[in-house]
Amino acid sequence: MTTLLNIWWLGLKELRSLTSDTVMVLFVIFAFTFTIFSQATGTSSDVNNASIAIVDEDQSAFSKELPSAFYPPRFNYPQLIRADQMQDAMDRGEFMFVVVLPPRLERDLRAGRNPSIQVNVDATAMQQAGIGAGYIANILGDRITTILKRTDAQADQPVQLVVRKLFNPNAESAWFAAVVAIINQISLLTVILTGAAVIREREHGTLEHLLVMPLTSFEIAMAKVWANGLVILIATVASLFLVVQMVLKVPFAGSHLLWFFGVVLYLFFATALGIYMGTMCRSMAQFSLLVILVVLVLILLSGGSTPIESMPPWLQTATYFLPTRHFVSFSQVIIYRGGGFWAVWEQFAMVAGIGLAFFVYSLGQFRKSIAVSK
Repeated sequence: MTTLLNIWWLGLKELRSLTSDTVMVLFVIFAFTFTIFSQATGTSSDVNNASIAIVDEDQSAFSKELPSAFYPPRFNYPQLIRADQMQDAMDRGEFMFVVVLPPRLERDLRAGRNPSIQVNVDATAMQQAGIGAGYIANILGDRITTILKRTDAQADQPVQLVVRKLFNPNAESAWFAAVVAIINQISLLTVILTGAAVIREREHGTLEHLLVMPLTSFEIAMAKVWANGLVILIATVASLFLVVQMVLKVPFAGSHLLWFFGVVLYLFFATALGIYMGTMCRSMAQFSLLVILVVLVLILLSGGSTPIESMPPWLQTATYFLPTRHFVSFSQVIIYRGGGFWAVWEQFAMVAGIGLAFFVYSLGQFRKSIAVSK
């Protein structure tokens, strides 16, 4: 009972210390509101208002109908240019796509031949270039088929492909980006708050005050875990309901309580990581550099930015031991697919197991640093 009371009062001290730091409080609020909104809406891999030009070397009634297939919001209305203008226009970055309609296009199509249509792509914008080229191929294919059906030519496809997009029917990138942004902020802010609390104790001399009290390293560490974890959990709850669901209109298919339970498990690991990094660093400058090195790697290898399947096999195996990978995995299952506990219990177990092991190790390092201070 004495241990629990000590952890409780030490945690309240941590909360008072945090709330007295106005800059840190504003930073947490900014990170879980504006930052998440800007990441969800400001960066998108969708093709929007892409500039496109058409070089019509056929000059037939058929080719003059094709430009009308491109219109906002995916593409700007296409501009007609000459073939000798194409290279200079793309060098200046005026167009992302230039479609070249070859001579005798209509004649070859009606004769049953398969002419080639050239699509020139400015691949400096890699994601939009790849997606946009696919859009152009589908749009031209559909429009050519529609025009040819007005004649006796048979352009029926042997198979009709029906695409059903599950969990995100309209392919809204903001749905995915918003949740990934919350996960990234949880990873970053939890480590920063906990590690900064350890360093602040050392720099302000309050750690020496704690050492003369009948307190154990476990009680001091656990107080930092629950206090800083509680702050991030409250910020996560507010951000999910107010920013993600109310403002961005991202649906939540699964159980909120189940996801928050997983967040608590992950916070246990993240706070342990913050304690360890705060113990290893002697100043906030060192800690800031270490945060960039460690947390950035955890975020990049979580699967939120790059799918795990796209990584080299050896790196996929290494990410299996990173809690961030399992955090992203069970978040996608619960939020998008509406999965229950039995669909994510393995990820929960991995996060809890790795977090417990790392907490024990971090506690040992924290105990050694206290012993040195004494």
